[in-house]
Amino acid sequence: MKTASLSSLLLTIALVSKKALAQTYSTCNPLTSGSCPADPALGKSINVDFTSSSTYFTPQGNPTYGANGVSFTIAKSGDSPQLISTFYIMFGHVEYVIQAAPGTGIVSSAVLQSDDLDEIDWEWLGADDGQVQSNYFGKGQTTTYNRGAFHPDPSNQNGFHTYTIDWTADQIVWSIDGTPVRTLTQASAEAGQYPQTPMQIKVGAWSGGDSSNQPGTIQWAGGPTNYGAGPYSMIMKSIAVTDYSTGTQYTYSGTSGSWQSIQAVGGTVNSGGNGASPAGSAAPAVTSTSNGAPMPFEGTHSDSSSTFSPPSIYPWVAGATTLQTSTVAEPTTYAGLPSGWTVTSSGKVIPPSGAASVIDIPYRVVYLVTSCLAAGFVLGFSGGS
Repeated sequence: MKTASLSSLLLTIALVSKKALAQTYSTCNPLTSGSCPADPALGKSINVDFTSSSTYFTPQGNPTYGANGVSFTIAKSGDSPQLISTFYIMFGHVEYVIQAAPGTGIVSSAVLQSDDLDEIDWEWLGADDGQVQSNYFGKGQTTTYNRGAFHPDPSNQNGFHTYTIDWTADQIVWSIDGTPVRTLTQASAEAGQYPQTPMQIKVGAWSGGDSSNQPGTIQWAGGPTNYGAGPYSMIMKSIAVTDYSTGTQYTYSGTSGSWQSIQAVGGTVNSGGNGASPAGSAAPAVTSTSNGAPMPFEGTHSDSSSTFSPPSIYPWVAGATTLQTSTVAEPTTYAGLPSGWTVTSSGKVIPPSGAASVIDIPYRVVYLVTSCLAAGFVLGFSGGS
């Protein structure tokens, strides 16, 4: 059997890369799989004191409990403690009482995330104890990073504050200590991006400034993490959750991902909340936006039980996390590319004169192959076809 030529190998990887880029970190995405299990519904209101563990939340990465609540501590590279709810809510009201972690590069997160990767976030950067960031994503789409917004939040690392998300089919309101700071309506959201499917709660800390991360993530997190100056701890004292819908389970019908396609087993999907949602007009206009953000599947957002993880090399990570204001120069060659082969400014791979025709694939795919070559991988191809 003939071994693949370099051009065939590059073309194959290009096709595979297109498929890989469409993957997500959801263990089972109901919009792409017809056999996902139903989501267990909360269907009521709870108030959890985190001075001890709770059956409503599953720990990962060894969060610890004490008199002030549950601590999420980053002491070394790879630490990423978090709590994940054992239930889902379908529209609801969530109040987190949190003290953010200090430390450049340290990220504290309180995230609502659905199986089809709708997401509503609070994020605190350890390099800045005067602000907090709100953000949202729909269906895991990261084509733009203009959805984040910063809000004044003085001394968020020196004491507890109450951070609230109120979520209905019509609007999302983020509030700090009872004061609305941002409202997103379905009409004002990016097209197709309004979160509207059953959400799990994920809370924890992670190191966005870890040296293993790509430059865009480290830059967004405020800079490299100095573990020697740690450890760094985020603390959550309590959480109050109201599920606006009722029943025992939430299931998806079809593949639209709209709230109208969600069914409440033994209950009702209440799209308008419970009548106590804050008025959107009370929130000030957003004046400070964030164009940079990590992938919505990193850190606290990620699903550690995922069956798919993209390679930790460009373009799967860096391309998604680089700030919008930054640019990437198009190279004309790479170490490991066979002699005479070049890469045009438009990203086409050109063989030497007289060889095969131009291969119209992104230079980033070429980078993947040549990175493997540089790392010493044996790919098993020859110059023949």
